[in-house]
Amino acid sequence: MRKLKTWELGRKTAEAFAQSAKIPVVVVLDNIRSGHNVGSVFRTADAFRVEKIYLCGHSCTPPHPEIYKTALGAEDTIPFEIVNSVVECLESLKANNYCLVGIEQTDTSISLHEFKTKKNINYAIVLGNEVNGVQLEALNVCDHILEIPQEGTKHSLNISVAAGIVLWEFFKELK
Repeated sequence: MRKLKTWELGRKTAEAFAQSAKIPVVVVLDNIRSGHNVGSVFRTADAFRVEKIYLCGHSCTPPHPEIYKTALGAEDTIPFEIVNSVVECLESLKANNYCLVGIEQTDTSISLHEFKTKKNINYAIVLGNEVNGVQLEALNVCDHILEIPQEGTKHSLNISVAAGIVLWEFFKELK
């Protein structure tokens, strides 16, 4: 066995990536203040061919050195839009036929592995603030609330880890 060299990985150029088919998923970040977390979401979105990221509220936005550190250039390959209000963003996405999926632990959430994606639907994945999660006002606009099953003593995950888990599950079903 040997580890592959970077040039052996078959990476697309930024131009080829821009032209490649994307999965029908956008990510909505609700007040993600950490540039490291935002950058990690950009990089994960690039890996799984996500259409776009919406940076809402007080979310850290490019250009920012913390985003650069973790995104490793993905902030240049994934389109993004800065939006003041997460609720207005979600209402606009819903008006454009997106199925809104909040990632949060609520009394009505269902487990991520129980959710069945459909290939003919566009999805908006809503991820919340590092401390307070997704705002209740935003959750109330969502069509579905999913939670990531956890069986340890800490029933929370870092937002970038949660994004990776959720986007992988959607990518597997929609690619």
